[in-house]
Amino acid sequence: MSEKLIYDAKKDPRYAKPFIDADELRQRDMPDGSKAPFRYVHGGFEGTDAKFVFCFPMKEKFRGRFYQYMCPFPGPDEEVASLARSGEDDTIAFCLANGAYFIETNMESASAFGGHPHPHRIWQSSAAAAEYSRQVAREYYGCGRPYGYVFGGSGGGYKSIACIENTNAWDGACPFVIGSPYSLPNTITLHVQGMRTLRHVMGKIVDALDAGGSGDMYEGLTEDEAKMLKEITLMGFPPLAWFMEAAGRWDDGSLPVLMPGIRQHDPQYFKDFWEKPGYLGTEPGSSAIRDRLQFKTKVVAVHLPGEKAADAAGAEEYSNGVDTAWKKSLVDGGGAWIEVEEVPQGEDLYLKGVNIGFETGAAVGKNMLLGDIISSKSADSGKDAASEDGIAAGRNISQGGAASVRDNASAGGNTSAGRNASTGGITIGMCYGMDGMESVLKSIRPGDILTLDNSDYIAVQSYYRHQVPPDPAFRAWDQFRKEDGTPAIPQREDIMGPGFCGTGTVQEGTIQGKVILTQSLMDESTCPWCGDWYRSAVRKAKGSEEDFRIYYYERCLHGDVSSLDTDMIVNYLGGLKQALLDVSDWVERGIEPRQSSVYEMEGGRVHIAGTAKERKGIQPVATLTANGSACAHVKVGESVTLRATAEVPEGAGEVTEIKFSFSDPMFGTHAKRDQGGDYNDFMAQGRSQRTVGPLETYVTTEGLQAGTSAVTTSYHKPGTYFATAFVKSQRNGDKKEIFTQVKNLARARIIVE
Repeated sequence: MSEKLIYDAKKDPRYAKPFIDADELRQRDMPDGSKAPFRYVHGGFEGTDAKFVFCFPMKEKFRGRFYQYMCPFPGPDEEVASLARSGEDDTIAFCLANGAYFIETNMESASAFGGHPHPHRIWQSSAAAAEYSRQVAREYYGCGRPYGYVFGGSGGGYKSIACIENTNAWDGACPFVIGSPYSLPNTITLHVQGMRTLRHVMGKIVDALDAGGSGDMYEGLTEDEAKMLKEITLMGFPPLAWFMEAAGRWDDGSLPVLMPGIRQHDPQYFKDFWEKPGYLGTEPGSSAIRDRLQFKTKVVAVHLPGEKAADAAGAEEYSNGVDTAWKKSLVDGGGAWIEVEEVPQGEDLYLKGVNIGFETGAAVGKNMLLGDIISSKSADSGKDAASEDGIAAGRNISQGGAASVRDNASAGGNTSAGRNASTGGITIGMCYGMDGMESVLKSIRPGDILTLDNSDYIAVQSYYRHQVPPDPAFRAWDQFRKEDGTPAIPQREDIMGPGFCGTGTVQEGTIQGKVILTQSLMDESTCPWCGDWYRSAVRKAKGSEEDFRIYYYERCLHGDVSSLDTDMIVNYLGGLKQALLDVSDWVERGIEPRQSSVYEMEGGRVHIAGTAKERKGIQPVATLTANGSACAHVKVGESVTLRATAEVPEGAGEVTEIKFSFSDPMFGTHAKRDQGGDYNDFMAQGRSQRTVGPLETYVTTEGLQAGTSAVTTSYHKPGTYFATAFVKSQRNGDKKEIFTQVKNLARARIIVE
């Protein structure tokens, strides 16, 4: 094997002419209420689309390093996106507080739509910005070469790994919630397949796995549901992550953005799925066939945005997070809706990913995505088709994987054939990269034949089954292999995964510095096993793991925002920020970070070690009992003692806080929720009801730092309740240090009679 060529941005003439167009003193609002002055520098490179932002701390605060963030999706103004962050999420404030300057670039992107035309430039331009920042820093601080560390999650994980594997610009990296070369589109499609096929049993699955549950997540499922749950779990999807759907939050993630690329790359698949043996679309009685919708109707009128518009979806808080950056590629329907002669009817319609097309008229060939279906009132009701009842029905559809469209004048019928349908309308959903939506809407005329079809969307959900990687190291696909390792079901000619990495490279493990990887055990978007795969790639490429650590975090999802703290999950931000500090100490002072997490693999499942002593890593391990048990049975008004304990892995810090929530607002007999409710409102409700318990810290017999807390409560109505204990630890035991609190939680079930 020939020696790998490492890119040196200092020698690239493309980035030889940097410029600065803004250089000013600003102030940053810090989480503790103080203000931190910093030097704000904005600029770019002549003759390119590359732009950058540098945020330098004051000279007396500088400690000789920088942290550079890689957003999952490039964008023309991405370099300024992190300026909008605040509080615990504020990476710029974290950098200033820890003596580092912050860098973000637009990765030389001129558009938020589609892939980068020259994907290598994503990391090459980022490296050029890193090297130029050193020049500016030397002039400003009078220092030597600053150390540099790159970090990013999800799509930004691909990018940060490309940076540390292919360039000499950074000394270390902290990628987080990463995928493998075969994650996209596969983990997104299997997640959506699960949402469709398991949509009626999410609550049963979660209840079995929750505190005091049976532990048998297959109990009460049909044979088809159990088979699909097993398949998706072996592929690596964490079963407890279905709590989001069980709580009424249905989010298909970035699949709308990925769909056009799959269609373009493999158009024949969408025919083969419904026509050839070996695909779910040809299995008699399959859920794919049951959920397929092919419906025709005539246009009555087109209502442009602003005319009786349904409420538009709310904006995301940040545009550069791992769960939000891809949404820059979507265009909102803006409240436009199309009045039609008939709408499909049924008690269990699957209305996700329904394509709006046209068979006649000037809009032939134009496609949009269905938002909601609005069913009209009966003729004598005196209400419009976009009435409050219609919009409420629409919300039902948008929240869930399936819906019942109601109409006062007619009963449901055979939706595929279009019988017993009622008049009404359809709204336009979030469409991928669509310019000129208004002009398309204006081209539609009364009498045009409109089609609603979810065939492609159902088909793409099974794509992962027909993308078995040639490398047997990807064990999640073993269930689709024969004993000799060859695929057991039909496969597509090309394996798409590596082409979705978006960097023009594929992870090889050839790291050019120190790396600490943060991975979530409830990651619903990339699957936890991807971290273990990359660990193996580093070991294979480097011959050891001496420059690599991986930390798994339980009770954490894919997202990178503090608002994800709920009664079921915590966020990993404190661990990620601590990893940035630890990789700095590792490089700059030779201080070894804590040992990697200890776990075992079962196909695509990651089984973390049980105790803090065994588990290693840096996340505290939490337990909670109610009257000494995971499930307590009490009478109305009877006292319940909740006791929480937290143990911190060796050298990882001290317990700083334990809080309690006495009743999960999303689960249990008295949960105030329904499909029309707002998931985020209920989560905020749970956060607002937490009680800080009296904390007693101690050292265990095994020499670990630990803490315990106990509180007493009672319940005044019969029913099932879930209590939660939230624990935090911090490396120095400082409970006021907001950025590096490492979190976990534990739950208990209380049955009140």
